[in-house]
Amino acid sequence: MLLSVLIPAYNEINNIDTLLEKVQAVSLTKEIIIVDDGSTDGTRERLNAYRSVPNIQVIFHEHNQGKGAAIRTAIQHMTGDIAIVQDADLEYEPQDYPALIKPIADGKEKVIYGSRFLKPENRHSYYSFYVGGQVVTLLTNILFNQRLTDEPTCYKVFDANFLRSIPLDCTRFEFCPEVTAKVAKRGIRIKELPISYYPRSIAEGKKISWLDGIEAIWVLLKYRIVK
Repeated sequence: MLLSVLIPAYNEINNIDTLLEKVQAVSLTKEIIIVDDGSTDGTRERLNAYRSVPNIQVIFHEHNQGKGAAIRTAIQHMTGDIAIVQDADLEYEPQDYPALIKPIADGKEKVIYGSRFLKPENRHSYYSFYVGGQVVTLLTNILFNQRLTDEPTCYKVFDANFLRSIPLDCTRFEFCPEVTAKVAKRGIRIKELPISYYPRSIAEGKKISWLDGIEAIWVLLKYRIVK
């Protein structure tokens, strides 16, 4: 069972080495696919050092296109049986992988989301981000008959063939609501499992903004009504 770890990266020079070390430390057979999305802070140059590592693919976008575009590129290159999205920051804990992939490896689920809210000891980010995430999650549940606690979570895990079968149009952070909507419209009730979470500040490089929350709401409505 091969796990494909899909890592979109943009201006993460302070975190990329530590993140890759943490991913490599997970005791699973895996391939790591890093898509640098036009970084300008030295991340691209640093990633060149990993191009000779046998289980790492490094792919460069010539200019910044967005997280969704980077994930779509990574999907095109993955060869694994299970895929997980891993942000290039250090907010999420790769040691959660084994528990997250188990229901898919056992053939019981096609999709698993890691929920930050199912682990009570987790801290959370800015209040505005917390509220925005809860609004997006509530709307997802209403529109798509789900029972999620954390729709915007980074840790989305898929049977790889199932993920390949989903046509994605996203370029930015709208990957999350788009893939959730399209999974739900396949008749799947998405299961969640608890994960660890270590939020970072805007000063530390957090990139998402309230405008992305507005876009997420629009994307959910669009895929409920239009497609």
